Parts: sequence; structure tokens; C-alpha cells
Amino acid sequence: MKMTGAEVVMKALEKEGVEYIFGYPGGAILPVYDALIASKVKHVLVRHEQGAAHAASGYSRVTGKVGVCVSTSGPGATNLITGIATAYMDSIPMVAITGQVATNVIGHDVFQEVDITGATEPFTKNNYLVKYVEDLPRVLKEAFHIASTGRPGPVLIDIPKDVQMAMVDFEYPEKANLLGYKPTYKGHPRQIKKSVEAMMASERPMIVVGGGGVMGGASEEIVQLAERIDAPVATTMMGISSFPSSHPLSLGMLGGDHGVYPAKKAIEEADLLIVMGARMADRSTGKTEEFAKRAKVIHIDVDPAEIGKNIMIDIPIVGDMKQALRDILQKDFRKNNPSWRDSIAEWKQITKGVGDNLQSLNPMEIIKSLSEQTSDDTIIATDVGQHQLWVGRYYGFEKPRTFLTSGGLGTMGYGLPAAVGAKIGKPEQEVVLVTGDGSFQMNLTEMATSVQEGLKLKIIVLNNSCLGMVRELQQHYCDERYNQVAMQGNPDFCKLAEAYGFQSKRVTDAKDIHGAIKELLETDHSSLLEFQICNTANVIPIEGGCLR
Repeated sequence: MKMTGAEVVMKALEKEGVEYIFGYPGGAILPVYDALIASKVKHVLVRHEQGAAHAASGYSRVTGKVGVCVSTSGPGATNLITGIATAYMDSIPMVAITGQVATNVIGHDVFQEVDITGATEPFTKNNYLVKYVEDLPRVLKEAFHIASTGRPGPVLIDIPKDVQMAMVDFEYPEKANLLGYKPTYKGHPRQIKKSVEAMMASERPMIVVGGGGVMGGASEEIVQLAERIDAPVATTMMGISSFPSSHPLSLGMLGGDHGVYPAKKAIEEADLLIVMGARMADRSTGKTEEFAKRAKVIHIDVDPAEIGKNIMIDIPIVGDMKQALRDILQKDFRKNNPSWRDSIAEWKQITKGVGDNLQSLNPMEIIKSLSEQTSDDTIIATDVGQHQLWVGRYYGFEKPRTFLTSGGLGTMGYGLPAAVGAKIGKPEQEVVLVTGDGSFQMNLTEMATSVQEGLKLKIIVLNNSCLGMVRELQQHYCDERYNQVAMQGNPDFCKLAEAYGFQSKRVTDAKDIHGAIKELLETDHSSLLEFQICNTANVIPIEGGCLR
């Protein structure tokens, strides 16, 4: 069947089961947008290309499908870069399609030309510059296969305008044939056996789960193993929602500085650490030489490059986490550690919070009230900063794929477009964005996308009129020399939200916290709720301003 390259793109998306794509048109991608008119694929017009990538990420994370974003060449393509890098660091399956200038002028620095494949090579699983229309079906098939298999991640396809317009006989491959690309899914039996022996010998086992627990769909197996060996479970930030917060063995978020006390205390005392689908980067470990010094370490990961990269490993298991845990659970073993479980219960009673002597609203109480009033199915998105860490510490997540944040890259402006993508992917579930006044202003124009799509998003802004996380770091590490953190000139967020078609409300009194959140959740309308919080509130507890 004869069709243009642009029609090939749309037909391939249909065959891959793509329902939504997120994008912004322009001259170099015009043929694809023209072909979109006759396609079954639905398009979401964002207000900035970075929003397209983040929305594709949010969509992917709640649905488990490959997210797709589209842009034109030049600045359109470079505006995708931050979103692509964000997806790469957090292992999110994504296909980014960019338009490119015609093949005969590539390299001549013509209007809106940029080497986007060269620019994104360090943070994509693979990328393609398609110079021949005959290659398009194969490239598209390979891109979706690579993005969604092994350790997931983004793939970019750059398509010159003349290739989009060229004619070709369309035949879509049934499968991708990639020499040398064969992810390992089955853990080695000898390593599985060694891990079981280590668990049986342990008196103080502990499980640490990263983003692989969520993306790999292994929550049920994690619970079974934790209960089988009396092992408390801590999560990295990306692992949040992989293990129910209400479970007696749940410790909460791990982190060198920002993690909760029970998780940090258990790391110090554990004699066996079972790491699953986690990079164990500095934000989770703190000083690696001080991390889990008493513990033998098992590390399960589908990406062999991550095993032993940041911490020393005793028993490596390369393979799919869900499959590896199933293989372990098939073994006939059980280990009770009652004294260890008692210690965990005792540590969980110790709260180190934001403090109760603040001069205005306490963010810990806001997040706890939100957690108490939302259902287990509610999807919470955040940006990056203090509010992100308060959510990680104080919100109770019960089901996987209900927490969206930028963990690896730490991208401010991620939250709103990710929430847009999440609401499109799961329209039947409530989606709430928790953001700060700094992060919110980076991509707040996506409120228009939300209204355009009729999404009825709920937004909570914790407004301290400053870059709170940077201010806190300057307090700790710069002897309170505060510089360039006061957000002078902030808009009236309530009026701004109303200009976009949102309802809005501002809270300044602690007695109104619960009722305002209740009203936000009950309204059947896009709504923004602003809390004016104390600009001296810290994530890390300190003397004089926090509970000890």
C-alpha cells in the first residue's frame, strides 16, 4: 500500500496501540500533523514542547504504555531535551518524534536546523536520523521495542521533511530484529539460591525498592517477600507507591538527608540489604562509605550497569525484578525475625517533622490532611523542591503508579504537564498536583492545556515566596547567607488560575486546612488551592524549629 512517510508514522503509531500523543506543530513536522487529521490517534496540544515530553511521561507512568511526544525542528526539538533527559534518568518508556529540515540541506545551518540526535545521544536509549523513507517502518518498530524493553527509557526519531513527504510501500514489521540487544530477564539460578541462603541466615533483613518496583509491576511480590522474611521496606523517591504505606513493614522514604528516621535507622542496623530496581544514587544513600556498613547486599536489577555502580554488592542478580522475585518465592523458606520487627515498630513511633512553632501554616499538616482525605486511587504529582520531599515523607501511598515526580534529574516544572498526561491516561482517577511557587511558574501555561482538554485537575500550591529548597541549603551549607532565593514579583496565583478558567481559593489560617482540601477534592471543576506557608519551614529537622 503506497503512502507518505508522514502517513507511515501515523499508521505505525496505530499499530503500536498509541491512543494519545502530546505535541506542538511547526513547519518541519507539518506533513505528520497533516496525516494526523485522518488518523485514529488523538493529539493533545500543549503550550510548550517541554510540556509535551513531561505529559508523555506522566501518561506512561500511570498507564504502563509508551508515551509519545512530537515537535518540529530547531527550538521545538531542543525544547524537548529537558523532558527527554527527565524520562531517561527515571527509566520512563517514551518515543520522541521530531521534524528535521530536508536531507539535502542538513549541515548548512538553515532555518530551524539543529543536530537533535547528537544533542540527545547521552540521554536516550537510542536515536535515529531517518534519511530514507524505506527505513521508517523498521525504525518505528525498533524505537517502541527499545523504549519498552529491558530498562525502559526514551528513544528519539528525527525525520527530515522530505522523508515525511516521500512515498513508500508500507509494510510494518511484526517484530524488531536488533543484533546485540537482548536484555536479560531471568536471574541466574545460582544467584537466586545464594540470595535465599542469605535471607535465611539474616536476623535483620531490609528491602530497598526503587522505581523498578513500580515500572516492573512487582508490588505484590515485594509484599510477599517482605512478609516471608520479616523484612521492613524502604523506598527511594522513585520507588514510592511500590509498597503500601499502611503496611506494618513499611518504613517510608529512604534518603541520606531527606529520608524519614525509621528508614535511616534500619539502614544503620540491617545485616542484609535487598536492593531492587534502584540506582542507589547519592540522594538515597548519602555518603556511600557510611551506607549500610553492617549489611551484606543483594542487588536485583534488569540493567547490569547499575549493579555495583554506587554501592558494593555481594550477590548480584541481573534480571527482571518481578521474575526474579517469583523465582525466589518459589523456594520453600520462611524466616521470622520478631525482635527485628519490634525494633522497626519502635522506630516508626519517632517522628521528626517540620515543626509546630512556625509563624504560619505547617506544610506537614497540609500534606497529612491531603493524605487522609484522598482515596488510594488518587494520583499525586509533584514538582521538585521542599514540597516534593514533604509529599514523599508525609503522604501515604497505597497503590503503585499513583506518585509522579522527577527523581533522577530533579526537573522543576515537571508536575503540571505530568499531571495533564496522567489525567488523560487515567480520566476516572483523581489527579492532584502539589507544587511550590517556584516550580509552578516554570510550566504553568499548561493550565490552558488542562482546560482545553476538560481535565478538571486539582492544584495545591505551597507558596513560601521563595526558592525553599535552595534557601534551606544556603541555611545549612552557606552559614545562612541567603542569595537569589526571594521570589519577588510572584503573581497572585488565585487570580492567575481564574484567568485560565480554574476556580481558586487561598488559605492563611491553620484551622481552614482540612475544610479547604475537602472542598478542593469535592468540586467538579478545575481548581487551585494556595496555602501561604512559612518561608523558614525546612525538610531536614533542625534545633529550635522542629520536632525531635
